[in-house]
Amino acid sequence: MKNGKMKKLMAVVVAGMLALTGCSAGDTQAVESTNDAEVKVFKIGISQLTEHPALDDARRGFEDGLEELGINADVKFQSAQGDIPNTLAIAQNFVKDGMDLIYAIATPSAQSAKQATDEIPIIFSAVTDPVLAELVDSMESPGGNVTGTSDATPMDRQLQLFKDLDENIKKVGIIYNTSEPNSQVQVEAAKELSKEIGLEIVEIGINSINDIPQAADSIISKVDAIYTITDNMVASAVNVVAEKALENNMITVAAEGSHLAGGILITDGISYYELGKQSARMAKEILIDGKSPGEVPAETALNTSKVFNETTLEALGLSIDNKGFKDAEKFVE
Repeated sequence: MKNGKMKKLMAVVVAGMLALTGCSAGDTQAVESTNDAEVKVFKIGISQLTEHPALDDARRGFEDGLEELGINADVKFQSAQGDIPNTLAIAQNFVKDGMDLIYAIATPSAQSAKQATDEIPIIFSAVTDPVLAELVDSMESPGGNVTGTSDATPMDRQLQLFKDLDENIKKVGIIYNTSEPNSQVQVEAAKELSKEIGLEIVEIGINSINDIPQAADSIISKVDAIYTITDNMVASAVNVVAEKALENNMITVAAEGSHLAGGILITDGISYYELGKQSARMAKEILIDGKSPGEVPAETALNTSKVFNETTLEALGLSIDNKGFKDAEKFVE
């Protein structure tokens, strides 16, 4: 009798354990299933007009920003290699691939992305005037499916650097791509701002990167210093401009930090890497927080910094005590 009761009791215990095991496995599967549903991998297409340090930094900052924000992304990068028609082909391919978001670096890439889709969210970067480029209705209320970050720089402070470094500077040269709207905007702005500082802007337009050496030789004979704006074509060969200016013992000021890697003396400007991170935060608002791009205000750079190239400073024979270098940091690649 006792053995019979013991066998029945063991059977109940075993059955109970099996039932609990089954429930535990089921619960685990349910949790795994729930987690799988919550962890989405977003498809993001990056369209970049061309590859040079500034735009590369904007891309790198964006990708690093996504990772820091914990956004799981399958990123597909394509460069148009400076060919504007290619930007539209890239954008159209991203639409066909069903991207969740397009990150467009430089104005032509952003304009082509907007032309290709009015549904997929688009975040632009390295666009000087998004309103003039007809990407957004306004910076505060972009409207539509497009928003992003502008690379507009504190041009007044940058132009003032010429006078701070050498009060005898009167004429400042700018080389720019005539087919790049952002560059034309900057040249006109420089002309207006320079009047208040006591400078005259002398500009020379180019049509291809091959024109830069000759343009640099030509403008250097007419000016006292050189200002390199955020022009994609010039940025691709900024070292040529810097070398020719240095040969003529000429001060150079850049609109943004990556130009210093090519030998430009100083900037009080933006970081494209940080601009990319700003763009990543906007991507989070759209992809994770569920906001519409048109409701996310477009932004300019949140932070700027004064940085100088020590090698160029020494080659020009300038003193670090010059007031132009006050509060400036050494450039580190």
